[in-house]
Amino acid sequence: MPLTRNPLHIGAGGELLVQYQLLKLGIDSARLTTDAGIDLVVYAPGAQEATTVQVKAVDRATPAGGGKGKMAIGWSFRDDTPAQVLAFVLLERDLVWLFTREQARAAAQQHTDSGVRRLYWYTDLTIRQRADGTPLIETDVTRYLLEQQAQILFPSAHTHL
Repeated sequence: MPLTRNPLHIGAGGELLVQYQLLKLGIDSARLTTDAGIDLVVYAPGAQEATTVQVKAVDRATPAGGGKGKMAIGWSFRDDTPAQVLAFVLLERDLVWLFTREQARAAAQQHTDSGVRRLYWYTDLTIRQRADGTPLIETDVTRYLLEQQAQILFPSAHTHL
């Protein structure tokens, strides 16, 4: 069955996938109904305070370079996001990467004068990287996968898998 291209469904699916993966690790979260740059509030057992999360989701990888390049995924986010953590989701493969706000800002390859940053990487691993490690490919961001990052960002989390 083809994945939906409806932006509202993609966003809701991304939020639910993040919640599901966190719940599998014993971490509670709640969706917010307002659109103020925070989608989830996460509360790990034993944590002193909740953590705010903005979820950015895409349904599938697409060709870079205006549709003619290698397969890539990317997300745009506001530089002034109030969320402490950004969750970047690829629905077609049920993958979630977690970045702190500062990590996402530092990793974003593009930013506009209007305060929007764009983080992207290639899912096609045949991309040749330059000596400086650019462009990013998916294997460069493995450490940010939710399963690894949740242990760092929510240290009281236990794995129940």
